[in-house]
Order: sequence, then structure tokens, then C-alpha cells
Amino acid sequence: MNQDATPLFDMLLRHADREPIQFHIPAHKRGRGMDTRFRTFIGDNALSLDLVNIAPLDDLHHPTGAIKHAEELAAHAFGADVTLFSVQGTSTAIMTMVLATVGPDDVILVPRNVHKSVMTAIILAGARPVFLNPELDSAFGIAHGLSLETVSSALSQHPEAKALVVINPTYFGVSADLAGIVELAHNHGVAVLVDEAHGVHTAFHEALPLSAMQAGADMAATSVHKLGGSMTGSSILNIQGGIVDARHAQVVLSMLTTTSTSYLLLASLDVARRELALSGHEHLEKAITLANRARQEINRIPGLSCLGPEHLHSTATFAFDPTKLTVSVKSLGLTGYDVERMLREEHNIEVELSDLYNILCIVSWGDEWWQLEKLVHALSEVAKSCVVISHHTDEKNVQLPPKTELLMAPRDAFYARTEVVPIAESVGRIIAEMIMVYPPGIPILMPGEKITAESIDYIETNLRAGLPVQGPDDAEIRFLKVVREGYCG
Repeated sequence: MNQDATPLFDMLLRHADREPIQFHIPAHKRGRGMDTRFRTFIGDNALSLDLVNIAPLDDLHHPTGAIKHAEELAAHAFGADVTLFSVQGTSTAIMTMVLATVGPDDVILVPRNVHKSVMTAIILAGARPVFLNPELDSAFGIAHGLSLETVSSALSQHPEAKALVVINPTYFGVSADLAGIVELAHNHGVAVLVDEAHGVHTAFHEALPLSAMQAGADMAATSVHKLGGSMTGSSILNIQGGIVDARHAQVVLSMLTTTSTSYLLLASLDVARRELALSGHEHLEKAITLANRARQEINRIPGLSCLGPEHLHSTATFAFDPTKLTVSVKSLGLTGYDVERMLREEHNIEVELSDLYNILCIVSWGDEWWQLEKLVHALSEVAKSCVVISHHTDEKNVQLPPKTELLMAPRDAFYARTEVVPIAESVGRIIAEMIMVYPPGIPILMPGEKITAESIDYIETNLRAGLPVQGPDDAEIRFLKVVREGYCG
């Protein structure tokens, strides 16, 4: 296929050039009916493409023209049989994967460090999750992927499982042996659903982990907007093989998607795919070179350690994305949030996320060395202001997310009769809501799990550190919603 083509974007340009008289929404009519400051800032070109699914423009819910052609080009570029566009981010694509493969009481194997969208879909589906423990990194205080041993054991213990969710790669750039996991799952007739929110670029450079489609996975929810150059909120769902019905997945995605689809987001997917297909390898070579140079410089700063291949030695840490700079700052006696704030307030630098022990910086081909150099200099200045703690005590001082116990199906807990109790009095109760630090959006507790003293301590540690704990109805996290005692459904 001609990957130089951009059928969707070209169609929109032709439509804009016609300047038709519009008696349809949106009411701003190419920006003329919009706030002047906003119109001036955004520009009339962009606003002329803010359209709705009138007949000449095709319809994302039933594509037959330019959108369908653009999706076919994307499928070819990513090695999928079918690619579906999403204008509601990868969260909706992830929910589609789950809802297209499992239903009420079906068993789905899920790593405990999944994104909240997986659990949202499981609640909607009424499926029964079996949680698999990812490998925990006590040096950096983060979770990695699933080992082959963990997956093999789960498949043997749960032959009734319909699907397995895998994160490839993790937020921190670490991938498990995805091809090995796919082989194990397919030997049991289990569909492999990949959260590829941080892996759109993996298909376009040999130095990166295998992409989900390259590894043989059945479905992958892939964030083009995160690392592929499209606009925020635009994503794709890749499908291959015979286990998953792609037509059913299209129906599910349509059910979850607004009928007011953004043509700006759709057009950005079309042109981002072209750029990745034609120039992705060259762009990624630049990004990898920049990131590796920065990693070397950061590792020379006393008290800092930047995650790299030398830290990864198992099937749960099988491959690594070097464009992710995960910087451990705990030896400085600071939290990641402390360093994030210092970089923002003192150096005008924004990072992707922070946690109790790390900051995460993402490098792309949109960066230049002078920007990475400023980051390295800023981190050096932060380190100089601190007293470095002995590395020998690091791992002992790391507080990892506590293991949890699922006592009730998430859907049952979510819809149960509930009551609100002070967080200090919630130990031993079954939580009826989700609680997480976002980003990255991995639940500390999810509906149906038993609240433990360790969980409360971990939540309060994150709150004290200033990290963005969210999920409960009570935004201040002083109270939690729990299943009413004696409730039997």
C-alpha cells in the first residue's frame, strides 16, 4: 500500500477549500462564531476542520470511504489485519478489547498493575478477573511485566479463562517476553489483549521491544498520540488472527464512542501514520540516541540512577525502551514529586510523572539535545542541593504497593449497597470504589478488594508526598465507600 497517502486529511482539505455554506453543527461555523482570542490562537485552518460526520466526510461509526481507507493504511503500517480509529484515547480502545472478548462471569487474567480502564471494562462486562502479580523492582520501586512462569501457572490453574491482558511496554518502558506469553496463551486458546499505550513506536525500530502485532497478539490498544505524533486523545485498536471477531470489536467500539467524532483527531491519526511509516525509523534513531546520551549523563550525577538494560534480567523484563528516562531520586532523600516540583519551579521543566522514588521523562524525535542538556543540568543542580544517602539501604527503604485480596466480583462491589466510612476505620472492609495515583492510573485498591492496613499506609504515604491520589467520591481521601456489612447482593 502507498504509505505516502493521507486520504482522510486530503478529503478534509478538499472540503475546507470548497468553503460550503454550513447549516450544521458546530455552531462556531469555521470559527466565525467563536471567542476571538481563542480563534486567533487556534487559527482558522484548524477550525475549518472541526466538522461533523456529514455525508461527504465518511462516518467513523460506519466507515466506507476516506476513514476506512485511512484505517486500512494504518493496519498495513502496524502489521494488523484490521485497525480501528479511536477519538477517545486508548482507554476506550482498551475497554473495547475487554468487552469484545469477555462477558458476565467469564474469567480474564489481568496483571495487578493494569490501567484503570481495564477494571472499568471488567466492571461493565461483569467478568471475573484473576490477578497476576507482576515482577516488582525493589531498587526503583516500580512494577514490571509478567514472567513466563506466572503466565503459564495462571493458564494451567484457570483453563476456563477467555482472555489475558498484557502491558507492553510498561509506562517505564519495560517489556516482558510478549512473544513467549502469546505462544503460551494461544496454546490454551486464550486471546491476548495488549495495553500498548506506551508502545506505538515499537513497530518502527529494531532497537525497541517487539510490538504487539509483531509478537502475535490478538488485539492491541495503541496510543498514537502519546509517542507517535498525533493529537491528544487519538488512538487506534489493532486486531489480527482468528480468535477475536473484528466486526464485533467495531460494534463495541461504536457503542463506547461519541457520535460527535473529532475530525481533527482523525486527521492527525492519518498523518501520524504516514510519518511513522515513512520516517519512523529515522525519527526513532534520533530519539534513542538523545535518550541514551542523556541516560549516561544522568548516571554520572551522584545520587541519581537512570533505569537501563543493565537493571533488567528476567522474562518479566525481557526488553527495554530506551526513550524512557526513569530517574531514581530516592538517594537524594527526596521523593519524585519533590524533584518534579523543583524542576518546574526552579528550571521551567515539566516531566511526565513522578512517584515516591522516581521521575519519568519521555524523549521523542521532537526533542533536541539542548533540551536534554538543560534537564541534565537541572538534575545536577537538584542533586548538589542534597545530601546523598548510602545506596546500601535503598532497597530496604522502598515501599512497594501492597498485595491485595479480591473478596467480591468488581461489578458486584461497584453496584452493591454501600456506606461511607472514615479511611482509618475501613481496614477489613470491602472497597466499592477505585483508588489510584494518576498518572500512571494503576489502582491501589479496586472494587471488591479487601482494605488492609498496608493499603491505607501506602495511600497515606502517597498523599503526604503530594502525589495525585484520586478515585474516591471524597476528593480529600478522608472517607472511603465500602460495601455495607451483611450485603449479599
